[in-house]
Amino acid sequence: MIHDTIEEFLAALPRTGALAGLDLGTKTIGVAVSDGLRRIATPLLTIRRTKFTEDAVKLQELASSRGLAGLVLGLPRNMDGSEGPRAQATRAFARNLSQRLPLPIGYWDERLSTVAAERALIEADTSRKRRAEVIDHVAAGYILQGVLDRLDWLNRERDA
Repeated sequence: MIHDTIEEFLAALPRTGALAGLDLGTKTIGVAVSDGLRRIATPLLTIRRTKFTEDAVKLQELASSRGLAGLVLGLPRNMDGSEGPRAQATRAFARNLSQRLPLPIGYWDERLSTVAAERALIEADTSRKRRAEVIDHVAAGYILQGVLDRLDWLNRERDA
């Protein structure tokens, strides 16, 4: 099931279980995963996109092997908050994936996630070649960590 707000998505999840964050590009899908308690996002891998069915199978295998409880897709909004063709493509991918993968799916505003990932890699003195290899899953890590931080904040608000 797809949830338009992060609050709805988080409410649909079981109390524990790892989440995956996806940075969906035209040529690649960056993937990050969380721990089961949903505290830390770890960049995992970059999937080279081929056909949707093959990409979906790879994500199904990942969900199964990691025991995922949900997926978060970075939603590439424009800087003014509007949604363009890339956001529409992400929503279409989520709709198609939801037919094959019975997990809650949510969206997270990914504006500037790639910029933040690039900056962090440069500060870590990562070579240009290595940055090109890891940027997508590092960006997915930023997306997922944003969701985890929001979840932590919502839990603290609820418990206060």
